[in-house]
Amino acid sequence: MSAFPVPLDGQDLPTSKQEEWKYTNLARALSPELSNKRPMVSEEVFIHRSCGGNGGQVEDILWEGFEGQHQQPRLAIILEEGAELTVIERHRGAGAYWKNMVTDVTVGPNAKLHHIRIVEDSAEAVQTNMARVTIARDGVYDCFSMNAGGAMTRHQIHAVLRGPNITCSLNGVNLLKGSQHADTTILMEHQAPHCVSNQFYRSLLDDQSRGVFQGKVHVHREAQKTDGYQLSNALLLSPSAEMDTKPELEIYADDVKCSHGATTGPLDEEPLFCLRSRGLSADAARLLLIQAFVNEVLEKIPNKDAREEVRGKAEEWLTTRLK
Repeated sequence: MSAFPVPLDGQDLPTSKQEEWKYTNLARALSPELSNKRPMVSEEVFIHRSCGGNGGQVEDILWEGFEGQHQQPRLAIILEEGAELTVIERHRGAGAYWKNMVTDVTVGPNAKLHHIRIVEDSAEAVQTNMARVTIARDGVYDCFSMNAGGAMTRHQIHAVLRGPNITCSLNGVNLLKGSQHADTTILMEHQAPHCVSNQFYRSLLDDQSRGVFQGKVHVHREAQKTDGYQLSNALLLSPSAEMDTKPELEIYADDVKCSHGATTGPLDEEPLFCLRSRGLSADAARLLLIQAFVNEVLEKIPNKDAREEVRGKAEEWLTTRLK
């Protein structure tokens, strides 16, 4: 692991006010020096598991941001045939910094990777993360992201399902407040038959925060018997919050089962009234309903310890916001 972060003027941090940072593909928004075409790695973690590697192992990684620095971390994970691993990836930091990250994941035949991301970058930080995932036949990639930090974040995932009988699940929760801007952009490419993909994201947005979800399922002609599912639900806790959602399906096979959906709005008054009629206060009823909204996606976290950790962080965030 090497470290030579580049000094950064706070004025150089990208913001969501710049048009090219709103919806553009990261490789287009970044200059060649900062994109994956010419990576200048300041910190690198490489994880490799050989054939049949121990499924009980957990790798816990911390990426820390530092005031005034432009960091270029890279995470590479390779699982060979039959290997199994859980990776917990944490993001923290202090001050204004730009963490511009590249993640490369290769899941071999019949291998299984559980990838859990907990993003708690500082309130002034920017994080951009281009994740490239390749999965071979009978492989499983299960990723869960919790995003509760950063002034602006973008998690861009390009997953390629290259063999039959693959399962790829991308799930997450966004907890946004203040003027935070969080963007999740996904391209799920089905290149082989009999594969299953899932995208399930839920977002809580308070104050003047803004969320973006762009999820695309691309089913190639040879990818018959594809099962693709995509859902984004956003709950607006403030009338000034905003959620922009763009689900997409691009299908060239004729024997598939694909669906996508999205909802955005304030808390439903009907169940709120129902709970209040049973003796709960307005605050208690509201908290209970929002907890249920978040917990449904948290159940997708396969690792019990990580699931309870994320649940605790979500409940702490909720309790603070709903006081």
